[in-house]
Amino acid sequence: MEAMDGTRPALRLFVLHHAGGSHVLYRHWAAGLPDTWDVRLLDAPGHGLLLDLPRIDDAGRLADFLLRGIESQLDVPYALFGHSMGALVAYEITRRAMERGLPPPVWVGVSARAAPRPAEPRSGYHELPDAELRTRLKLLGGTPGAVFDDPALWALFAPVIRADLRLVDGWRPDPGAPALPVALSAYAGGRDHFASPERMAGWAGYAERFLGLRVFDGGHFYFQDDPAPLLRQIARDAATALDTVPAPAPAPARSYAPPPR
Repeated sequence: MEAMDGTRPALRLFVLHHAGGSHVLYRHWAAGLPDTWDVRLLDAPGHGLLLDLPRIDDAGRLADFLLRGIESQLDVPYALFGHSMGALVAYEITRRAMERGLPPPVWVGVSARAAPRPAEPRSGYHELPDAELRTRLKLLGGTPGAVFDDPALWALFAPVIRADLRLVDGWRPDPGAPALPVALSAYAGGRDHFASPERMAGWAGYAERFLGLRVFDGGHFYFQDDPAPLLRQIARDAATALDTVPAPAPAPARSYAPPPR
């Protein structure tokens, strides 16, 4: 797909939101990224612009749904960035693209989601009583205070949040899956007690080319007040990955044979 002036973007970046969220938190990101990129913000069903669709509480099925939606847009180099729940969905989308013979992303960014551990015990966060769940969400940040203060808003958002937490809690990677054949970067808040930098570093074992762990000042939503440092790092990491993508092989020369007389 080309821009209005007919030029093709250097990179198409798909951004995947966190549990209980939507594209709204990321709506200003395009302005902080290279103007040669095409930034696309995805919503899971039951969130944001897809609020009327039934929610999906299984990571694999959500990845399938989103991949079907973007499949026609993979005609240029593309990348995936996911925050928290979005990180594990980005991982699953990449796996599924490879399995289906689709072009893989040139780069994947995973943020604030600890590296997967197949035997990790379930947290059960989605089953917490309302008071405990609200306390935990306040510690995480990222949820507008009005949601906690207004009973009507809480009644609207709580089922969405619980469904997303059920998805996160139920997801386990395929233990036999090979490392992703892509470049991958991990991003963490230095004070994130839910996805600590130490656990984020474990993503190095899930990609053939790990570009590094980037640690920022802050907690789980370390970029919420000022996304500029994160966006600058995303631009650097994705550019590094793009620079090493092999150029398409030139078409073989066609020999000319004169027509028979």
